Amino acid sequence: MSATTTSTSPAQNPATTRTAMLGLGLGNTLEWYDWMLFGLVSPYIGPHFFPSHDPVASTLSALAVFAVGFAVRPLGGVLLGTVADLVGRRRIMVLSVAMMAATTLLIAILPAYEQIGVWSGVILLVCRLIQGVSTGIEAPLSTVYAVEVSPVGREARAAGFMSLFVNLGLVMASLVSFFTSLVLGAAAMQDWGWRVPFAIGAVMGVLVLYLRRALPETLHESDRPATSVWRGVGKHWLGLVAMIFVVGAAQAYNYAWAVGLPNLARATFGEDPTAVFAASTGLGLIMLVGSPLVGWLADKVTLSRAFTVSRLLAVPAVFLMLLYSRPGLGGLYGVIFGGALVLVLNMTLYNLVATSLMPKYCRATGVALGYGIAVALFGGTASYLLVWLQGNRLLWLFPVYVAVLSLISVVLYLAARKSSGTFAGK
Repeated sequence: MSATTTSTSPAQNPATTRTAMLGLGLGNTLEWYDWMLFGLVSPYIGPHFFPSHDPVASTLSALAVFAVGFAVRPLGGVLLGTVADLVGRRRIMVLSVAMMAATTLLIAILPAYEQIGVWSGVILLVCRLIQGVSTGIEAPLSTVYAVEVSPVGREARAAGFMSLFVNLGLVMASLVSFFTSLVLGAAAMQDWGWRVPFAIGAVMGVLVLYLRRALPETLHESDRPATSVWRGVGKHWLGLVAMIFVVGAAQAYNYAWAVGLPNLARATFGEDPTAVFAASTGLGLIMLVGSPLVGWLADKVTLSRAFTVSRLLAVPAVFLMLLYSRPGLGGLYGVIFGGALVLVLNMTLYNLVATSLMPKYCRATGVALGYGIAVALFGGTASYLLVWLQGNRLLWLFPVYVAVLSLISVVLYLAARKSSGTFAGK
């Protein structure tokens, strides 16, 4: 079958669309602020919940808990995505934010190993599992919803808008961590200051929950065909496989830059934490400003062309990390900011590309399943793998790994377009 593009929904009232996108976007800001924060402060969390004489080992233990949150994303995506395709999108989007806000508050006040022993690590792990379920549906469903509520022909701008709010959350996580470290100092940050950003995230959750309650529903009775949701996913199996690599390559690249390199700088090379937080903040600002611009540009050209070019550019860009092989903030800044220009292209488009590969009646389930598998296999393990490879003098293998994933994603995406067509975007 030749590739075709079908409308996802009728045009919405502009005022309704703006209100929906604001509530949707701020929910993404909260989700990704809370999610990324754990990765950024892992070197502080590790010694409190997984004590060890080796700071690298403690950091790796905390990053392992970070990765476990990714492992349950497919489960959260499948369960809640199926419900979203059966009963609607709005209720699930409220639930996902509530889960994230509650567990973030618990992490902020959770006693450490010295107070309650091994239970501290167990409770922390449970919190990350719940947050994994939450983001397992939030990340894919938010783009699905944004596309469905937007006018036809502006889907990429909607994806860029959502990416802006995601990156706002990432920037806030870096900024709050940076200023907390700057104000309290390294010693206080190591002792108790790392809890402050989590408390701020919990407070934000109250406002976001209120806004999310006003989201209109986009799935209606006319959108539900006679066939089942899972039969629809099975029918578009090639799109699902392509989605896994489209998302996986972008996530491996993203978490290497956003979490892996900063943790490598602090835990392995002993860089000043405030300077590293400043680099993470700069990366987030580039992503924040670039996302809507990329979305606008992608609406001017075909989605397949924009995706293919951006993904092929990632192949050489990811090898920049080899320039940061020894301590030195100049090398860290050069690698992070140099790779950011290509990263913003890939991170703005990958969720829209995934959404385009599934029809509306099974879209939440299919996209959530593909997204969850991808981040569990490739995203959540990226930062751990990068630090581990560096420790074993094998860092060169990581860019090879991401480059291969990127090339596979392009081949599978083009094959899925030719086989089944596309269902969103141009």
